[in-house]
Amino acid sequence: MGSNIEPRSVHMNQAADFLRGLCEDGGFRISRWYETDPVDCAPGTPSFLNAVAEIGTGLSPEELLAKLQACEISQGRPAGHDKNSPRTIDLDLLYWGDLISNTHHLTLPHPRTTSCAFVLKPLSEISPGLILPGQHQNIASLASRCDDSGLRLFSPK
Repeated sequence: MGSNIEPRSVHMNQAADFLRGLCEDGGFRISRWYETDPVDCAPGTPSFLNAVAEIGTGLSPEELLAKLQACEISQGRPAGHDKNSPRTIDLDLLYWGDLISNTHHLTLPHPRTTSCAFVLKPLSEISPGLILPGQHQNIASLASRCDDSGLRLFSPK
């Protein structure tokens, strides 16, 4: 999850509460928050707060994606937004066990999971041994090799 429109912390906390509410078996883990430099965004784009959460739910991947998108809209993100535009909250579905999906609506694992430090570093905190479908290295190994120079641990003031 990520936010770069103030109040970022409020948006992140609301999203974390929403995700926690989707857990049916109490299975909820969340990484620390990272402040990250914008990647592939327009000049002057504000920094993001990013984190990764893992939840246990009985929803299907498609049902979960629909709920994530509804949460984004309820928190003020326009449904028809430009790619890499500023956002109140962005909730991406990164993986679903061993599922590989490549449909118009859902690509799993998320295509940028293994290339973005703002995903790999927080994911390595909560699931370091995870090996995504189609990968041969675990998340901790991938995270140790990524350029994380644009990441800073975030401490709310």
